[in-house]
Amino acid sequence: MPITKLQRRTRVKRGIRKKITGTPERPRLTVFRSNKNIYAQIVDDLNGHTLAAANSLQDGNASGKPVDTANAVGKALAEAAKEAGIATVIFDRNGYRYHGRVKALAEGAREGGLTF
Repeated sequence: MPITKLQRRTRVKRGIRKKITGTPERPRLTVFRSNKNIYAQIVDDLNGHTLAAANSLQDGNASGKPVDTANAVGKALAEAAKEAGIATVIFDRNGYRYHGRVKALAEGAREGGLTF
């Protein structure tokens, strides 16, 4: 039986999460991409807290193209991270390819001032 896209992503995601853990000093920036929207949050895995979050459903983040929307979400997340006092993060692409909307979100976060 052939493996599905979701099963492949889950397997890749498990391999990534074995290596990446968010700490209070350097939390994890994780991305979730649905068909219509994109969500990102900065997580401290040791304490189990979400420190900052942004998504394409929030006011001002939705624009024409999905890649432009993802870039705006990345900038909004960087803004929220600055308010929370976070400067550096570890990027967790969550099993998605570093391409398209995921890449645009990462570049938007870098433009907003996050380092990873």
